[in-house]
Amino acid sequence: MRLAGKKVIALVDEEFEDLELWYPVHRVREEGAEVHLAGEIKDKTYVGKYGVPAKAEYSFDELNSQDYDGILVPGGWAPDKLRRYPKVIELIQEMHRDHKIIGQICHAGWVLISAKILQGVTVTSTPGIRDDMENAGAIWKDEPVVIDGNIVSARRPPDLPPYGKAFCDLLADES
Repeated sequence: MRLAGKKVIALVDEEFEDLELWYPVHRVREEGAEVHLAGEIKDKTYVGKYGVPAKAEYSFDELNSQDYDGILVPGGWAPDKLRRYPKVIELIQEMHRDHKIIGQICHAGWVLISAKILQGVTVTSTPGIRDDMENAGAIWKDEPVVIDGNIVSARRPPDLPPYGKAFCDLLADES
């Protein structure tokens, strides 16, 4: 329970990649952290690409980055929606400024691009958005998991075990 007392936001919107949301959420909870699912609308049930539901316990507007130690951004098609919410961008920017742990996998890099926090940061993502990541100033690597400062990135579902471990390791080491 090395993450006892830690709090993490997990963002949700329609068509999140089911495993890329739930695997990290369960992994972080197994380590003792409290994870809050947040969507545009509190109590709305969002449905993943493969039909797995996720009910938002909080709306984005209810969240204060100061109350959390980290944030998980799932992949799928949800990131293209998530990056359009000013509050999501604000949360990512504030958490980055405060060196809190930001986890992103697959297409989740779109949210970090829109938050304009990738200049000079080494990351990975699904190869499909490599150009987007590089055009935002990131240094892109084709590796299962890349850690640069407070940002943990992964490519796709087969990378979930090392991604979950890396996120938890960083969260545990956070001062």
